[in-house]
Amino acid sequence: MAMQSSLEQLKLFTKVVADTGDFELIEKFKPSDATTNPSLILKAANQPQYAHLVGQCRAVARTKGVGFALDYLVVLFGLEILKIIGGRVSTEVDARLSFDTQGTVEKAKDIIGLYGQNKISRDRVLIKIAATWEGIRAAKILEKEGIHCNLTLLFSKVQAVACAEANVTLISPFVGRILDWYGAKTNLEYAQNDDPGVKSVVEIFNYYKHFDYKTEIMGASFRNIGEIMALSGCDLLTIGPTLLEQLGESSQRVEKVLSVDESKKMQIKKLSYDEKAFRYELNQDAMATEKLAEGIRGFSSDIEKIEQLLALNG
Repeated sequence: MAMQSSLEQLKLFTKVVADTGDFELIEKFKPSDATTNPSLILKAANQPQYAHLVGQCRAVARTKGVGFALDYLVVLFGLEILKIIGGRVSTEVDARLSFDTQGTVEKAKDIIGLYGQNKISRDRVLIKIAATWEGIRAAKILEKEGIHCNLTLLFSKVQAVACAEANVTLISPFVGRILDWYGAKTNLEYAQNDDPGVKSVVEIFNYYKHFDYKTEIMGASFRNIGEIMALSGCDLLTIGPTLLEQLGESSQRVEKVLSVDESKKMQIKKLSYDEKAFRYELNQDAMATEKLAEGIRGFSSDIEKIEQLLALNG
């Protein structure tokens, strides 16, 4: 009997999510769910096979404006992805609203409304929001109204605790970007078990499971398959096409690393943050502060590039 690939083994312990806007790759790897973000949508929108979707949105932009056309584009990609997968798609709110609670709530409702017009249930969509204080407040409001949220650009335990207390559906801690920051600061090569991004997610996993939080943890932004294997047993892992390919071609044994039962046995202190404490603790974490700001800037820049693409005639 042929050995299962590392990808198939991983799927025994963890829900695998495709981190791409490319439908052909989603079809190939058959993940449960899929996540998109402005950078992935921009990359896909510039590929010839998706020119027809961009063309539709340019026509919409001429009559309803670029802002509406942007929402329409991300939802069009989401609709195509939902034809392929059986689970949920994550669609991101405009990152330029990351410090605007009410603006985020309104934009999320616009996106959910467009999905609804296309007969897509709310249970199949996660609204992605940056894990700022304002973003977490917006997610709390949306969750109470039955709109499920994925809090992204998450780099610290303080963000994770605030998300759990807001009863958000899912968080996306960014493993690889944490490693990038420490690697740049120290010039060190980190072994799999010492990887600071992996350690951050392990700490959050143990905290959530120890206190029975229902918020799901989806590790994101991986740099190598070692990081992925070190988080086997995490609720979900969202993985880009290159690493999905490597996992599919590897026959390396995958063991379940993270365990709810083990988390329950740990001595862990319960934490809670009001706005002042949240901002102070986040400020004290240079890595999380810098990577959150950098991520918002990057996604905002890519949104502006998408808008330029949609504003073109023809």
